[in-house]
Amino acid sequence: MRTHRDGDGGQVAVEFLGMVPLILLTLALLWQVVLVGYTYTLAGNAADEAARAYAVGDDCHEAALRHFDGAWKATPRCGADGAGMVTAVVSVEVPVLVPGFGGLFRVVGKAGAIDERNLTP
Repeated sequence: MRTHRDGDGGQVAVEFLGMVPLILLTLALLWQVVLVGYTYTLAGNAADEAARAYAVGDDCHEAALRHFDGAWKATPRCGADGAGMVTAVVSVEVPVLVPGFGGLFRVVGKAGAIDERNLTP
């Protein structure tokens, strides 16, 4: 014998439609977390590259911005402390969902290297 409840036809479709916004919001938040992590990685790598380049007398700004495309906004600063060390600081904006659109906050990557410009072999 088959039992049938009246009025529950299409319940799965209604529940699915109710969950779609929550699923999309969760995916958007996860993607934003990925972008934050990637921005930290980019800032740290750019600072390392800039410090190495500055330590041997190359262009610090060009080395820092080499791995960024036009959508990422980065500002590098390099300097020497006078005690044989050079430092590089790269500040990068975390994009909102898509690189190039807005900025949530700035991430700062810092790196240092031994100043090799005045070393004699």
